[in-house]
This record gives sequence, C-alpha cells and structure tokens, in this order.
Amino acid sequence: MDKPRRSLGRRIILRVVLWLIILFVMLRWFEYRQVFQPSRAFDATAQDLGRPAEDVYFETEDGVKLNAWFFPAAPGAPRADWVWLLCHGNAGNISHRLRHASVLLDTGAAVLLFDYRGYGRSRGRPTEAGTYLDARAAHAWLCRRGYDPERIMVLGESLGGAVGAELALREPVGGLALVAAFTSVPDLGAELFPWLPVRRLGTIVYRTEEKLAEVRVPVMVIHGPGDSLVPFRHAERNYAAVRGPKQLWTIPGDHNDFLEVDVSRYGEGLRRFMELLESPPPR
Repeated sequence: MDKPRRSLGRRIILRVVLWLIILFVMLRWFEYRQVFQPSRAFDATAQDLGRPAEDVYFETEDGVKLNAWFFPAAPGAPRADWVWLLCHGNAGNISHRLRHASVLLDTGAAVLLFDYRGYGRSRGRPTEAGTYLDARAAHAWLCRRGYDPERIMVLGESLGGAVGAELALREPVGGLALVAAFTSVPDLGAELFPWLPVRRLGTIVYRTEEKLAEVRVPVMVIHGPGDSLVPFRHAERNYAAVRGPKQLWTIPGDHNDFLEVDVSRYGEGLRRFMELLESPPPR
C-alpha cells in the first residue's frame, strides 16, 4: 500500500507544480500583452502629413535596428533649432502619430517619431529595458544630426512618459513633457485589475514617479481630468514628484482622444512649455 500511495502523492505534486507553471506563464503573457500592444501594419506614410519628411534607421547600443520618421522644422521658423523627440504610447506605431506630429510641428520645432523595438518596422521584441535603450538611440541620432542636447524636448505619451523620464535621467535634454502618463505600471495595474496580485508578481514596472524625483530639467505634466484609463491622480503625483521647474496643464477628453476634443488647448500647453524652456534660468 505504501508504494501506490507514494506514487499517487508524486502525481499530485507534479500536477500542482504543472498548474503553477501554467499559471505563471499565463500571468507573464497577460502582463506582457497588457503593457505592449505593438502593430507592424502601417496605416499611413510620413508623406501623408504634407510636410518634408525623412524615413530613417539607426541602431541601439545592443544592436537592434529601429525605424523613425524625421520632420524638419518649417524653413525660417523661429524655433527651427529645437526638436521634439516623441516617445509614444504602448499601442500601434509611428504611423498612428501623424496628427500628434502635426501639432508638434505647429510649435515651429522639428519632430522625430521613432518606433520601439517590435513596433512598426523596428526589429526585435519590446521590453522595458529595451525601450529605454531605444529612446537613447533616438536621442543619439538627433545629436549626430547636429541638435544641441539642450534644445531636444522629450515628450512622453502614456507609457512613453516613463521612457522619456528615464531618458531625461540618462542623457542631456532641454525639457520633459508628459502626456497622460501613469506613475508606474504596478500602480495602474492594481487599479485596473484589483483582483490580481499585480504588485507582488509584476515584472514590468516603468516607475515614472520615482524617476521624476531625480529629473533636473523643466517638466510639464499634461493630463485630462476626464482620463478614464489613467486617472488624474497619477498626474498629480507625478507633478508633486518633480523638484525642479514644472508646470501642470489640464486638457479635456479621454486618454486617447485629447487631440480630437480640443487640439488648441493642447497646443497652447506645448507653447507655454517651450516659453518656460526659453526663459533664462533663475539666479
């Protein structure tokens, strides 16, 4: 009787272990799919914007080839030597950011849209550490292009807020603007999925708030009180974390439609941010 019982006990243990492994894999897959939602298909071309554009490629420190679109500033624009570096959100690719690029170009500066690894025509597979390297590669390309790092304005949209904050910590930039950015993935995940042990089991963190406490360039936090995906309290906490020059700018609309609801309000915030960057530092 002892041998059959031991055999039964081993089978039960193996089944439990197997189910735990399956559960772990499912949680990792679920976490990854919630954070990264890349699209390889392009819905537009850079030329669809009706402005001069360049389709460019560059490599990251770990050898991943990335794709980007560069839009020069309009000839004679007073801010032609400034450039926006857009770190986009977790879904789609650069072809879905043409409207955003148009608004940024209206400020008189140039614009660089780049895709993280695994997005659009960029090689590889997205990871948190990888997206940080991708932003640094985009920044390096702008420096090689001849832009003064102090005139590179990083704009992080949603997940890109954490990417932009990391970039502002690691590389010299002129300023950092956050649009609908969360404080961290664990914070947001715990709010969206309160029945899951997000804080204990999550491996993707993107801690925007913590990074902002160490950023020393001017920061503008742009967020909508009506954002149903990333509640406005994330903006308040991010803003409170900034220790240097900062601005808080509210916009109407939900997380993904602020450009359609009131683009003029958003554009005014961008212009005020640039005025902050152009003003002489306090003595």
